[in-house]
Amino acid sequence: MIDYTLTEEQKALQEMARDFALNEMRPVAAKYDQSHDFAFDVMKKAFDAGFLTSNIPEAYGGGGLSNLDLAIISEELAAGCAGLFTSMMACSLGTTPIVQFGTEEQKKKFLAPTCRRMTLGAYALTEREAGSDAGAVKTKAVKAGDHYIINGSKCFITNGGVAGLYTVFANTAPHKGARGVSAFIVERETPGISIGKVEDKMGQRASNTAEVYFEDVKIPAANLLGREGLGFIIAMRTFDTTRASVGAAALGIAKAALEYSVAYSKTRRTFGKAIALYQATQFKIAQMAMELQAARHLVWHAAWLSDQGLPNGKESAMAKCFASDIAMAAASEAIQIHGGYGYMRDYPVEKLLRDAKLLQIYEGTNEIQRLVIAHEVIGPVKD
Repeated sequence: MIDYTLTEEQKALQEMARDFALNEMRPVAAKYDQSHDFAFDVMKKAFDAGFLTSNIPEAYGGGGLSNLDLAIISEELAAGCAGLFTSMMACSLGTTPIVQFGTEEQKKKFLAPTCRRMTLGAYALTEREAGSDAGAVKTKAVKAGDHYIINGSKCFITNGGVAGLYTVFANTAPHKGARGVSAFIVERETPGISIGKVEDKMGQRASNTAEVYFEDVKIPAANLLGREGLGFIIAMRTFDTTRASVGAAALGIAKAALEYSVAYSKTRRTFGKAIALYQATQFKIAQMAMELQAARHLVWHAAWLSDQGLPNGKESAMAKCFASDIAMAAASEAIQIHGGYGYMRDYPVEKLLRDAKLLQIYEGTNEIQRLVIAHEVIGPVKD
């Protein structure tokens, strides 16, 4: 029997995340959206609340939350500010490969300290010519005795300019294509790392997105995750785990759009009555509510499958793709319901649209998600 009832612990987590979003994130969302300042103050509060390390097992000082737990709190936090949430989520994205593929020694060395002292994480995969095509990584790692030397650059890296710990994907056997990609744990203070351009983005401007350069960066061979050539699998398995949280972030935006729309429609009056009483408005709100609930089921299912150790590549792709699409639609309708005011920065709904767009792009574009889904559904085809 399927049971969608949240446990008392999950309800408490949900409430804690909602309170944090309303009290710590929403009041400063516009401020950090309009500036290039990074919200270290909010991140410190998020760290103290356990949100930055919630995916790390309790044995190393983290929250040890399940993927379903993470989806539940991610929705609430993203409803506060998707940009601030993305910087939080990037910490989990950066440490998930270590959680999943790290040795006991690596976990003790790199995960435990991040739980004792705030250390932002980053996931350094994307390059100028290697986005959705993760196998096209040009950054190289050459073995030199008991070390690796990394050279190359990464772009569009969330937390790239503020992270203290990176999971870096580099090619150790370029002639092997995707099978030559390996994953490494790299600390920010390692000589040879420099930060390039900090991107001036359309949305999610509260998150730091930057280029990261590696010039003769020498790291211990012990920082290799798994084995050489396992990087592509590590990247894909990581995405299968974390895409539910991207979908949950979309839920947060869609939920905020719905909440703002309902509240505004009850107070905005035209022709002598609240616009909430007009069928045109009611149909928009009903559609938003239906799609939000449908997307939530997809997200929770994908997260639950991951928690059960079951394959969820197709389901996580569906969750991320559908939820981010409906977030865009909900944000657009919220602006329409607000009319001219919705187009102005005095109201929060125009930001929702700008923030939602990125969810259709990062962690694999929605076009790539549809390819993943189609491949799973269609199966082998004889040429």
